[in-house]
Amino acid sequence: MTLSVTTLAITGLAVLVIYKVIIYPAFLSPLSRIPNAHWSAPISPAWMLWRRFTSRNNRTIQAVHEKLGPIVRLGPSEISINCVDGGIKSVYTGGFEKHDWYPRVFGSFGTVSMFTMTGSKAHSNRKRMLSNIYSKSTLQTSPHLGVVSNAVVFDRLLPLLHEAASSDKAVDVHDLNQGLTMDFVSSYLFGLQNGTNFLKDESLRKHWLHLYMCRKPFEFYAQEVPYLDGWLRRVGLRVIPKYCDDANAMLDAWALDLCDRGDQLIASTEPGVEPSVYKQLKQALDKDSAKKGVAEVDKAQQRLDIACEMYDQLTAGFETSAVGLTYLLWQLSRNPDVQNQLRKELLTLNPQISYPKSAELPSAKAIDNLPLLEAVVTETLRLHAPIPGIQPRVTPSPPCTLAGYGDIPPNTRVNAQAYSLHRNPEVFPDPESWQPKRWLVEENSAAELDERRRWFWAFGSGGRMCVGSNLALQEMKLAVAAIYTNFRTIIVNDDDIEAIDAYTVKPQGDKLILKFEAI
Repeated sequence: MTLSVTTLAITGLAVLVIYKVIIYPAFLSPLSRIPNAHWSAPISPAWMLWRRFTSRNNRTIQAVHEKLGPIVRLGPSEISINCVDGGIKSVYTGGFEKHDWYPRVFGSFGTVSMFTMTGSKAHSNRKRMLSNIYSKSTLQTSPHLGVVSNAVVFDRLLPLLHEAASSDKAVDVHDLNQGLTMDFVSSYLFGLQNGTNFLKDESLRKHWLHLYMCRKPFEFYAQEVPYLDGWLRRVGLRVIPKYCDDANAMLDAWALDLCDRGDQLIASTEPGVEPSVYKQLKQALDKDSAKKGVAEVDKAQQRLDIACEMYDQLTAGFETSAVGLTYLLWQLSRNPDVQNQLRKELLTLNPQISYPKSAELPSAKAIDNLPLLEAVVTETLRLHAPIPGIQPRVTPSPPCTLAGYGDIPPNTRVNAQAYSLHRNPEVFPDPESWQPKRWLVEENSAAELDERRRWFWAFGSGGRMCVGSNLALQEMKLAVAAIYTNFRTIIVNDDDIEAIDAYTVKPQGDKLILKFEAI
């Protein structure tokens, strides 16, 4: 009798496991109606995890969407969408909460930034503190950013390129772009006096970039298997090398130092000295605490909260803009006719950004209004989105409908990716080709342009789209205007220019060597 009861219990448990692990997810779950990226997707995430581990995420998801349509199942509780209506419009404009993938990958100082906050309420509160200082109207008229722009362009960038052109010396513009964008972003956040000068200090730039980039190959573990490294460390093993911990510690110390130096100048209102973004966040946090009736602010915790926010904006701002600039310079160098047309447009600016003659820059609004420059930047960000990878969200309760499939259960991970949205041939004919004319009013109907803008996702969409998008576009356009007013660029070495397959990309060869010829 005992044996029979034991046998029945084991059999019952086995049946329950088979039902929950195989039968229900594969045949009965509402997700079972969604096309499977792989036969194993309903019962195991292993197939997709392996592709992510081997850096094939973006292209794998793109291939399955091309084959199976606008919605696919990647794992037992993970789907991918690749459409606007019923897709990104529902998920990202509809306010689905962020997946905890974000704080696992991008959290720092034991706290979270606006980007890594999973809850929409906390995010909205933080965004209200910062959205004004990143608005287009503020940036275009900011005396602080004006001082930064003049210094970076006339005192740093153009002299370097003029020297390279005069000496017939080739330039690794990907390396240079990373210094350029960090100088822009850090100087706007903390003031020109406290910002970096990576354009001129090549050795410091390369050291900092090594610290930052050496951790990148190990992001998969935090993204997809966050407990593995912790488990292995308990038995004396690790998948993330110790030098990554050392790099993190040095980068944290660097970010804290920037914040502390910014805090020392917080009373200043002088352009170039005032730490604009740091000051805005610090004062907003103090005001928020007073509004909530907090008797005594925890200064130590506030210092870490600010450092986390500033570090996130620094790193995201420099890395993505640098990649975008690298591919923009590459495409213009491959297309001298477009380069010449752009130069003609740039020469209509008043004043022109001539080196060494100019005493001032044209207004940011005038540069922003140049149609071909706008088209060149937009098409580059479409084809070479600096962040082409997945943007995970979590489906809400009650169940929702996506891409025509109903009853999608709560807590399902749902992703979209710019890499796939930007390659819809019905919206972007011949999507792998670089064609700035796609975005010109005289070349396209209003309906075509509207549809392309709906599918353009380089900065995301909805309430959680990139808060720094206006700053990124303004600095990119200024850099391109300054370069192509004064120089012609020619490719010397673009080996391995193809982008790595990752959340944030860069050239596989980590370089782009160009020659600059003075006009």
